[in-house]
Amino acid sequence: MMDTGLLIIRVIIGLLMIGHGAQKLFGWFGGYGLKGTGGWLESIGMKPGVLMAAGAGLFEVLGGVLFGAGLWVEVGAALLILTMIVAIAKVHGANGLWVTQNGYEYNLVLIAVFLGVAFTGAGDFSIDAMLK
Repeated sequence: MMDTGLLIIRVIIGLLMIGHGAQKLFGWFGGYGLKGTGGWLESIGMKPGVLMAAGAGLFEVLGGVLFGAGLWVEVGAALLILTMIVAIAKVHGANGLWVTQNGYEYNLVLIAVFLGVAFTGAGDFSIDAMLK
């Protein structure tokens, strides 16, 4: 049962993180693409904005793929944790904890999930397990 639970967590959150990256990179799923996201990032002091948007989008897509597939899950988790830390430091941290105030609650929950899975392992239903 634990392996099934890990699979569900990895796949759902991995796919959602891929989606967030695709919003930044391609404007999919209601996102603003590189130019739009880059412009917003520059407005909060992250320059050059387009490069920062590309980096964040790539980390989210690559991290989401690795995490979701259970391939080098620790690397995928690390990439995603880094994006969450930047989001907290640059966007949400000053607003306090609660997401209702645009705080970092959601980012913190994701960091806990990424750390938990990285420390537990991807489980038997993962590419990591198949490579052993």
